[in-house]
Amino acid sequence: MTASRFDTALVELADDHATGALYGRSGVVYLCDGVVVHVESPSAPDLGVRLIACGRLDPEVWRRAVAEAGRDRRVGGFLVEHGCLTRGELELCHLGAVFDAGYFTLLPGSRPTRFLSGASHWLGPVRPVRAEVLRREAGRRRALLDRVWPWPASDEEPVVRRPGGDAHGGHGTGPTRSQRDVLELADGSRTPAQIAWLLGRSAFTTVLDVRRLAAAGLIETPRQRTAVPTAQRSAQDRLPQTTAPDISLLIRLRDALEAL
Repeated sequence: MTASRFDTALVELADDHATGALYGRSGVVYLCDGVVVHVESPSAPDLGVRLIACGRLDPEVWRRAVAEAGRDRRVGGFLVEHGCLTRGELELCHLGAVFDAGYFTLLPGSRPTRFLSGASHWLGPVRPVRAEVLRREAGRRRALLDRVWPWPASDEEPVVRRPGGDAHGGHGTGPTRSQRDVLELADGSRTPAQIAWLLGRSAFTTVLDVRRLAAAGLIETPRQRTAVPTAQRSAQDRLPQTTAPDISLLIRLRDALEAL
């Protein structure tokens, strides 16, 4: 299995209607009867972190759910049954976490290290996703990042706000609120993934913010001075002007839920 790409191995397992956990360097995908039921990656904040950070769930409630229902693999069901979340909220947040972790787990070059047959996740069933849908969404996100600013080094290295960087890009239009939050934490020691964990937000949208800020000349990596993209665009084009990434993501998640 180690000779295969991660996404190829995932689709093969899905075709075989496998149940278990497929591990790789960047994450793990849980399958049940060939469909993806959960994905985890150290690069992406998990469901609990996201629900707590947005104020939707109290930390103690999350700890109680994991402690009381984790052994039975039904933490998600516990939260709904006890009125902590509606079913729709749980499914939407879970789908966001799955696609977020899936992007990093299925990065190009990622290869599976092992498949643990029969393994299941303590969260329990929430909203399954077809393996091909997960793979397609990961590819769409990679393409989006390359359109914004084709420089993947900024995704994994520590980032820092440029000294003297013009927060308004020279055109009177500043970063979004989400991007300002990233700028405040970009101290040269934190990677985009670490910033996402601190904020309790989608790691992908944090990477997207970093790329847009890098394109606008507001952020860089400590080693950026030796290699920068040659393509140049106006600062007006580099920062989003209307729709915040989180809103766009919610719309796509809603559409994905309706299509499943």
